[in-house]
Amino acid sequence: MSDTPKINSGKPHPARVYDYWLGGKNHYLADAEAGDAIARIWPSVHQGAQHNRAFMHRATRYLVAEAGVRQFLDIGTGIPTEPNLHQVAQDVDPRCRVVYVDNDPIVLVYASALLRSTPEGRLSYVQVDATDPEAILAAPELADTLDLTRPVALSLIALLHLISDERGAGDMVRRLVDALPSGSYLMLTHATADLNPQLMARVAAAYEQRGAASGGQLRTREEILRFFDGLELVDPGLVVTSRWRPDDSQRLPEITDPEMSAYAGVARKP
Repeated sequence: MSDTPKINSGKPHPARVYDYWLGGKNHYLADAEAGDAIARIWPSVHQGAQHNRAFMHRATRYLVAEAGVRQFLDIGTGIPTEPNLHQVAQDVDPRCRVVYVDNDPIVLVYASALLRSTPEGRLSYVQVDATDPEAILAAPELADTLDLTRPVALSLIALLHLISDERGAGDMVRRLVDALPSGSYLMLTHATADLNPQLMARVAAAYEQRGAASGGQLRTREEILRFFDGLELVDPGLVVTSRWRPDDSQRLPEITDPEMSAYAGVARKP
């Protein structure tokens, strides 16, 4: 991590566009322009981003406080937006350990913000493409941080709709889940066209036109459920993201299912 990575500030990137929607500051003009173009088509996208983030917070708290998980492998980490996953987990138990994985150079630039752990816990960052599970599992940072004989929560938040079947989304998830022991969990969110087909078709076209994402795939609920094959879904199952164990204390903006157009779920490996 000593070399400064090259960042293409003239081309929008999904992680930076997401940061823009969340009200962050780690993006460029191209990202803001792409985010605004998509928001003109999908006016609720800012609220949807907040609900997606809030799900990650709720699911992480559930996994630590109720499921007893103390280790997380977060792939497609994105730009640090506080509170991040490790901050939520370590707030419940300071001993939690987290490995963040991303291949966007700007995430590497801000990795120091990701690595501020409690003294009792441990954090590490791996710069690897999500579609290369073998490289993720072989990373020395992972071996130094996580004990793969004990339960690990695999976090794939707003990632899989950026990876098509042709690019190996299913194989990637299966390989990673297979490497984790019994009692581990998979948590994910995934955009869908189920709830508003015309809108999401226009959104996908806007992403492609702006160059903000390529090689992705919107999936139906049934197709998303396949990522959980062999796992036991936690109640309430795979549901619209805003409906997964809502917490009034988060004070989120109201959003309808068609406006959200994404599913979320958490499942346990038996």
